[in-house]
Amino acid sequence: MTGQGATGDGALLGILFDKDGTLFEYHGTWGPILVEAAQVAARGRPGLVPAMLEAIGFDTATGRIGPGSIAGGGDTHGLADAWGAIAGGWERAALIAEMDRLFVRLAPERSLPVTDLPLFFAGMKERGLSLGIATNDVEASARATLTRFGIDGLVDFAAGYDSGHGAKPGPGMALAFCSALGLSPDRIAVVGDNSHDLEMGRRAGAALRIGVLTGTSARGDLAPLADHVIDSIADLPALLDEIAR
Repeated sequence: MTGQGATGDGALLGILFDKDGTLFEYHGTWGPILVEAAQVAARGRPGLVPAMLEAIGFDTATGRIGPGSIAGGGDTHGLADAWGAIAGGWERAALIAEMDRLFVRLAPERSLPVTDLPLFFAGMKERGLSLGIATNDVEASARATLTRFGIDGLVDFAAGYDSGHGAKPGPGMALAFCSALGLSPDRIAVVGDNSHDLEMGRRAGAALRIGVLTGTSARGDLAPLADHVIDSIADLPALLDEIAR
């Protein structure tokens, strides 16, 4: 882990987590989903698929997704703009709706958790923390995924890019989390695998920004933006104990 950080003038009261790349392993979850989505958007023209994937930051040679790319941190609007320019024949709103329907169906069943999520979230709740999820995925997909993995009852707040708070890296979802739970931003931590997660935390005034390495970013990508970088959320309890000492 790197960085020292601080929690302001009091203990942390809440933690806002990114979803994909933080709670769920990113490449194994979203690589196959994005390939299938590109095939749908290409409308029976498989020759377009490699260019469509490359346009959103998906390396077709390695199957890896680049940090800070549309695939790694964008929302469905950015994806639709990139793919619509290549595939053509789509009304933008129709392509966004089609992709969001696909993600709502596929993400819950294909997400690969990075740890035992019910056990992890129960442990966080035992610390008296309010817990939230902020994702650039569609909210319905996020909520269905939380239900699928049995943690919906342990999460106090969930928002997607379409929830009315704006998308990351804007601060809206973090501020909405604070407002919903009656928290001051300087009493929360933001945990994520990408620069847009940490930038959301910075803009919102979060006390701590914690990067994890289960997504698309390397330690060197996150360290300049984070108070701490840990291998995965499985290391978060030990980090919180260390901070509290």
